[in-house]
Amino acid sequence: MFRKILIANRGEVAIRILRACREMGIPSVAVYSEADRNALHVRLADQAFLLGPASPLESYLSIPRLMVVARLSGADAIHPGYGFLSENPNLARTCQEEGITFIGPTAEVLEKAGNKVEARRLMKEAGLLIIPGTLDGLAGEDEAFQVAGELGYPVLLKAAAGGGGKGMRIVHDASEMRPAIRTARNEAEMAFGDSTLYVEKLISRARHIEMQILADAQGNMVYLGERECSIQRRHQKLVEEAPSPVMGPEDRRTLGETVLRAARAIGYVGAGTFEFLRDQEGHFYFLEVNPRLQVEHPVTEMVTGIDIVKEQIRLAAGEPLRFKQEDIQVKGWAIECRLYAEDPENIFMPSPGTIWAMVEPSGPGVRVESSAFVGLSIPTYYDPLLSKVVVWAETREEAINRMRRALQEYYIMGVNTTAPFHRFVMEDAAFLSGDFDTGFIYREWGEKTHRRERIKVLAALAAALVASQKGLPSTGARLRLQAAQESGWKSHGRRAMLRAY
Repeated sequence: MFRKILIANRGEVAIRILRACREMGIPSVAVYSEADRNALHVRLADQAFLLGPASPLESYLSIPRLMVVARLSGADAIHPGYGFLSENPNLARTCQEEGITFIGPTAEVLEKAGNKVEARRLMKEAGLLIIPGTLDGLAGEDEAFQVAGELGYPVLLKAAAGGGGKGMRIVHDASEMRPAIRTARNEAEMAFGDSTLYVEKLISRARHIEMQILADAQGNMVYLGERECSIQRRHQKLVEEAPSPVMGPEDRRTLGETVLRAARAIGYVGAGTFEFLRDQEGHFYFLEVNPRLQVEHPVTEMVTGIDIVKEQIRLAAGEPLRFKQEDIQVKGWAIECRLYAEDPENIFMPSPGTIWAMVEPSGPGVRVESSAFVGLSIPTYYDPLLSKVVVWAETREEAINRMRRALQEYYIMGVNTTAPFHRFVMEDAAFLSGDFDTGFIYREWGEKTHRRERIKVLAALAAALVASQKGLPSTGARLRLQAAQESGWKSHGRRAMLRAY
C-alpha cells in the first residue's frame, strides 16, 4: 500500500479522499491556492502545501507545481479527485515518469476515454449507440456551422476534455453559434486546460443515466448499478438517485454487461462511469466515459455498501477486486442533493459571500459531505459546490421523505444556496412520480418561478390599490417607515434571512 497520497484537488472531494486515506492508515497531503488558505481540506490533511495564486491555471492545473509538492512531501501516489486534472493524460504520464502512482486509469486509457471525442469513436467501434455528431474535435467555426446544418438545430457544443457541465452550450440556431463557441472554449480552457470542442445533436426529453464500474489489473470487472442524473441545469447535475425509477433488474443487467464489454475493449482499470442518454423509446445512447470519481458516487455507495474511494486506492495499488458480480446487491434507495452557493430564484447565479451561521442535517440515514464552515468566504474562482446531502431508505418514497426532513434541518446564513430549489424538487409531482427528464428545471422550476413572480407583482398591485382606496400609505412607504423605526441589527438580520431562504 502507499506511503503517502497527495490529493490534487480542493473542496468536499479532497475531504472525502483524505478521510478514506485516514481510515486506511495512509497519510494525506493537501494542496491549496492563495484563495484556499483557510479551506477545510487544508486544515484536515496531515500536510498542506501552497501551490500558487487563485487562478486554477497557476495552481490546481499546474502539473509541474504538483510534482514539486509530491517530491517535497514524499508522496508516492496522487489522487486527482474529479474536475481539474482528473482526466488529463499528461498528469498520469508525468506521474509514471516520476515513479509516482496515479490513482486512476493509465495515460493511454485516459487518452481513449477521458477525451470525449476519442471515447465516442471507440464506443461506436465497440457496438454502442452514439449520439449523432462529430467524431473529431472541431477544426474551426466553419466546421461547426456545417455539422450543425447537417444535424439540424438545436445542437450541443461540448468540451472534449471536460465534464461537470463545463464547456457545454446549447445552440438553437446559427446566430448563436459563434458566441457559444467562444464561451465554451474559454470555459473549457479555464476548467481543463484544453479548449477542444465537438458537436452533438441535442436529444430532447431524454433521461441521463450512468453506470458505475470497478476494474482491476487482473482483468476482473463489476458494475455497481445505475444512477439517475436527469435533474440538471446548464448540464450540471443537481439531484441524483440510485437506482433509477425507470430501470428494473433486467435493464440493469443488460446495460451493466454492455458497459463491461466496452470497458474491456479499452483496457479499463480503476473506478469509472459510463454515461448514457435514454430517449423516450428506451434506447440508450452512449454519452461519455468519466474515468474518475464522480460527484454523485455516494448514492452508489449507499445502495451497495461499497466504498468506491477506498476501492480506487486498492486498485491503483495493484490489488485484485475483493468481490464478484454476484456479490453486488442494490439495496434500498439513495438520493443526493448538491448544495451550491447559488441563487436558484435568480437563474442560479453564483452567490459569493461569507458563511456566518450554519447547521448541517444529521440523523438516521443522512450523510453530508461538505467543505463549508462558519467563517468560510466563498471564492469566485472555482465551482461553488458547498456540500452534498445524501440520504438512504428502503424505498424511494421513504428516501424522499427523509431528504425533505434533512433539507428542513439544513440552515446557512450569509450566502444564497440551492436548498430552496431542492425542497421544491422533493415536493414536485413530476419528480415524485418518477416521470421526468433533463428538461425538468426548465419546465417545472422555471415555470413555477415565473408564476411566483407574477403572483408577487399582482399582490403588490392589489395592495397598492387597497391602500389608495383607504387613504393609507403605499406598501413601499410602509416598509420605509418600518425600517426607520426598527434597529439596524434587526433589519440586517431580516435581510440575511431573505438571502439564506
